[in-house]
Amino acid sequence: MVAYDSILVCVTRQKACERLIKAAAKLKKKDGELFVIHVTKENWNFVDNSKDGEAMEYLFSLAKSYGADLTILNSDKIPETIAQFAEHYGVDLIVLGQSPDGSKGAFQSRLESLLSNTDTKIIVIPNTDAI
Repeated sequence: MVAYDSILVCVTRQKACERLIKAAAKLKKKDGELFVIHVTKENWNFVDNSKDGEAMEYLFSLAKSYGADLTILNSDKIPETIAQFAEHYGVDLIVLGQSPDGSKGAFQSRLESLLSNTDTKIIVIPNTDAI
């Protein structure tokens, strides 16, 4: 199994993203870095939504348990923001969750395009419901 020096996990406001963080932790070198990121649309506010806030609190605690920080950024250009973060921190691997229908969505395609001239790889972790 290939191990990576620097991994970025992209999460949503769902506790089910736990599987992404756990999978990334297994792919990280012992002394490697693990980053967890959630990019929200500019007008999203999880403070007013207790369910979303609870999920983010859970993911924050989980990230900490693996030695990672959860970064929350606001942007309407989500793939671009993730690509910039990955470039800034020298990320080797980006971990994404599979889209609900199992297809490669516009988000993943755009992110791959933005990273096409870099050595950063992307892997997609299947939905547990699909297994």
